[in-house]
Amino acid sequence: MTETTSVAKRPTWIVATIAGVFALLYAYAVWSGISQLVQSVQTTAAAGLSLNALGWGMWLLTIALPVVLFAIAVSVGRTRGLRILTILLLVGLSIVAVLWLNVMAYTTVNTGSLIG
Repeated sequence: MTETTSVAKRPTWIVATIAGVFALLYAYAVWSGISQLVQSVQTTAAAGLSLNALGWGMWLLTIALPVVLFAIAVSVGRTRGLRILTILLLVGLSIVAVLWLNVMAYTTVNTGSLIG
């Protein structure tokens, strides 16, 4: 009574290629976070100040969130279809972009709240 269906296994290189292309975009977000953190630390140090916990937390979140979202999207999407993998990676990248817009807007308007 049990029926086994054979699912065609897709080549691993397709999954790796899709994940690799998105990995470059996620890596750019991480690199931008590192760059902004270094620039903020240097700018505040030149003025004789330092970043407070909120400043460090915001910039570290811009570094850590892309890595976490990429790992989640790949681990969930690699066993599903290529379309689902692509959609998950795109949704994760969209969340990273929204975070970046929020952080950049907040740091532009409220720079004084990040220094202490």
